[in-house]
Amino acid sequence: MRLPGPLAPLRHRQFRLLWTGMSASLVGDGVLLVALAWQVYDLYGTPAAMSAVGVALSLPQVVTLLFGGVVSDRFDPRKVMLASDLVRLVTMSTLAVLTLTGSLTALWPILVIAAVHGAAAGFFGPSFDATVPRVVPAEHLVAANALDQFVRPAGMQIFGPMLAGAIIAIGGAGWAFAVNAATFALSVACLLAMTRVSLPASADDGPVESIWREMRAGFRFVRGQVWLWGTFLSATFTYLLFVGPTEVLLPYVVKHELGGSAAALGLILTSGGLGAIAAALAVGWIGIPRRFMTFTYAVWAIATLAVAGYGAATHTWQLAAACVLVNGLEAAGTVAWATTKQRFVPEGMLGRVSSLDWFVSTALLPLSYALAAPVAEWIGVRETLIGAGLLGAVVTFGFLFLPGMRRVERLEYIERPGTPVEGPTPVATTVPAGPAAPGKIEVSA
Repeated sequence: MRLPGPLAPLRHRQFRLLWTGMSASLVGDGVLLVALAWQVYDLYGTPAAMSAVGVALSLPQVVTLLFGGVVSDRFDPRKVMLASDLVRLVTMSTLAVLTLTGSLTALWPILVIAAVHGAAAGFFGPSFDATVPRVVPAEHLVAANALDQFVRPAGMQIFGPMLAGAIIAIGGAGWAFAVNAATFALSVACLLAMTRVSLPASADDGPVESIWREMRAGFRFVRGQVWLWGTFLSATFTYLLFVGPTEVLLPYVVKHELGGSAAALGLILTSGGLGAIAAALAVGWIGIPRRFMTFTYAVWAIATLAVAGYGAATHTWQLAAACVLVNGLEAAGTVAWATTKQRFVPEGMLGRVSSLDWFVSTALLPLSYALAAPVAEWIGVRETLIGAGLLGAVVTFGFLFLPGMRRVERLEYIERPGTPVEGPTPVATTVPAGPAAPGKIEVSA
C-alpha cells in the first residue's frame, strides 16, 4: 500500500505499533493535564499547590532522564518503554482508586504518585527517540517526526482535554484518572506486539562499559558540538521562563479570572493542539529548510513570544489564539530539531544524546514550577505571563548567534546502516577526543 508522504512511516509495522501505543498514552496525558489541575484547584484553590505538584512531577523525571539514554543505548529500548508504561499504569490506577473512593483529601498522596509517575516517564522519551531511526528508513525520518508532533498535540491538547472535560463534568476527576490508566494499558499491549528493536552495532563491540563511563562518553560528544549543547542550554533557560507560568497560571486565569469551566480550558488546549497538528503536517509534507537551525530557532522564538498573549488576553478566544501560535510554532521547530539529531548524531550515541537533551532542557523545570506562584503573587498573574513570553523570546533567539551554532547546516548526513540516505555522501566520523574537526561529526566513546 502506497501512502502519501506524511503517512509513509506507517507502512512499517514496528513504527505503526509504536506510534499507536504512544498516541493512546498521550491522549491519557491530555486527560491528566486537565484532571490533575482541576482536582488540585478544587482541593486547595491556590497556584502554590499546583506549583508543588509540578515540582513533584518534574524533578524525579529530570533525575531519571540522565540514565534513560544510557539504558536505551545498552538494552532493547522497547523493553525500557514497556517498563515505563507499566509503572505509569500502576500510578494512574492508584490515583483513580483514591479519588473515586473519596480517600484523596490531602496533597501528599498526589505528590508521591506524581513523583513516581515522573520518574518512570524519564526513561520513555530517550528510548522513543532512539527507537524511531531504527524502525523507519532514513528518507522517512522527517515524516516520522512530523507524525510524532502530530499525535502529541492531538492527544495532549485536543482529544485528551476534550475527553477530560466531558468525563469530569459527568463523573468527576477520578474517572478521568481511570481513563488515563487505560491508555497506558493499550500502549503496553502495542509494545508487547512489537518485535525486538535492534541495538546499534557499537553495543556489541568489546567489553560492556559501566553506565558512568557511557554517560561520560555522551557528555564528551555533546561538549564537542556547539549546535547540541547550545540548543540544550537555550531550552533550559527558555523552559525556566515560560513552562511553569504557563502550566500553573493558565488554568488559574481560565477558572478564577475569566470564570471558565474545565471544558473551556479543554477547548483552549484543543485549539493549540489543532495549530500544532497543522504545523506538523505542513512540515512533514514540505520538509525542513536547508538552513534548519535558523528555522528552528526562529519559530521557537516566536512561539515563546506568543506566551505573552496569555497574560494580555481578556476573552477565552484570545487565549485560544495565543495557544495556536505557541503550540503550532513549537511543533514546527521540534520536527526540525528531532530530525537534525537523528541525521547528525551517530546511532550508538543517539539514546545518550537524547537523554542529555531531555535532562538539560528540563533541568530547571522544578524551579520554574516553584517560582511561578511567588512571582505571580509579587508582580501579578498576567504580568508574570507577559514577562515570561517577552524575556523567553529574547533568550531563545539569542542562542542562535553562538559562534559555530549554525555550522551544522553545512555538514553532511550520517549514514544509518541498512537505510537509504538523503542528500550528499554520508559524513565520516572520528574517534579521538577533543574539539570536532570542521565539517565532521565527532564520536568520543
